[in-house]
Amino acid sequence: MKLFHASDTLIEKPDIFHSRHNLDFGVGFYLTRMEDQAVKYARRFTALGKTAYIHTYEFNLYPQFKTLTFDSYSADWLKFVCNCRSGEKDYAAFDIIEGGVANDKVFRTVELFMSGIYTAEQALQQLIYQKPNHQVCFVNQDAIDTCLEFIGCYKIKPEANGED
Repeated sequence: MKLFHASDTLIEKPDIFHSRHNLDFGVGFYLTRMEDQAVKYARRFTALGKTAYIHTYEFNLYPQFKTLTFDSYSADWLKFVCNCRSGEKDYAAFDIIEGGVANDKVFRTVELFMSGIYTAEQALQQLIYQKPNHQVCFVNQDAIDTCLEFIGCYKIKPEANGED
């Protein structure tokens, strides 16, 4: 299966050491199955005047790696994301985590839940209206080295007047 990663630098050999902390699924290397999602994310770099790249990797899962998959925005997904974003290391029990993205719209709901304004039920009720995005997070360097093969990358051109 092909996975995509947006960045402002070339990444032929990905690692977890350059990851930010307190992300949806913890510290790791994040990719998506959805090329258009990666392109939209890359536009954040071009909007800042930076070069943006879309990297393509071939992903092959091997049985020695422990995975966690969230098929939808669920109570388990919500709890896991909140814990990771709060600095908990729930992700450390896994090698690869897959599920929905807490993008800008979704994260507003997550924040309202984390602050106690929404109950879990209210947050999940709001999330059913969100178009799901997709992410795969590699939290183990051995999983990256074993399961991902760099295929290539291409540059994203800055949008001209809001159009491709």
